[in-house]
Amino acid sequence: MQGFILNLNKVRDEDLIVTILSKSNLDILYRFYGARHGVINLGFKIDFEKEDSVKSTISRLKDVIHIGFKWINNNKQLRTWQDFLALFYKHLKDTQELDDFYFNLLESASQNWDKQNPKRVAIESYVKLLEHEGRLHSTLECFLCSKPIKNNVSLIRAYLPTHKECTNTFSIKKEAFNELFQNKSTLFLNDKEVDRLWYVLLEGL
Repeated sequence: MQGFILNLNKVRDEDLIVTILSKSNLDILYRFYGARHGVINLGFKIDFEKEDSVKSTISRLKDVIHIGFKWINNNKQLRTWQDFLALFYKHLKDTQELDDFYFNLLESASQNWDKQNPKRVAIESYVKLLEHEGRLHSTLECFLCSKPIKNNVSLIRAYLPTHKECTNTFSIKKEAFNELFQNKSTLFLNDKEVDRLWYVLLEGL
C-alpha cells in the first residue's frame, strides 16, 4: 500500500503516531521507534503495511519503504511541499470516507513540483480541490457585498472572489481569474500574484 505522510506526532520513547493518506483511507498508525527503522518525515511518500494489534485500537505501521521524489534534496521545494501537505491533514483529519481524488491530486502535484514554481502547482491543485468539493466560486460576484465584480478580483480564504475595495487586499486581473478558475492554470499570474495566493492558501483549505 502506498500513501503520503500528512502528520507525525511523537509519543513516548520517540514512538510515532503517523497519519497517512492512501487512495481510499486516511490511516492513523503507530510506529515503534527502533534503530533499524528508516527515517520518515512529513510529506514523504511511502510503501507500507498495516498490522492489527490486540493491545491497541491503532494498527501498527510496518515494512516502510520510502518512495523518493527526484527533488527531495532541494530543501526549499521540500519545505514548500511539507507546508502544502500539512494543510491536507487539517482539512481531512475528521473525514470518515475518502475517494481517490486526494491521493491522485497529490501524486500529480509531486510529479510536477520541480517543473515550475511549486507554489503554482499548489495553487492549481487547490483550485481543482475546490471544484471537486463543490466550493469553487467562479462567478464574478463579490462574496461580501454580492455585487458584480467588473474590474480586478481579490481572492480571500477558500479563494472566494471579492472587490478589492471590500477587502483592501491584493487583486488580480479578471483574465488571470478566469484562466485560473476555468483552466486551473496560473499562466496569467505573475510571481508576486502567485506569492499572494500562496499565502491565502496557507490560511487553510
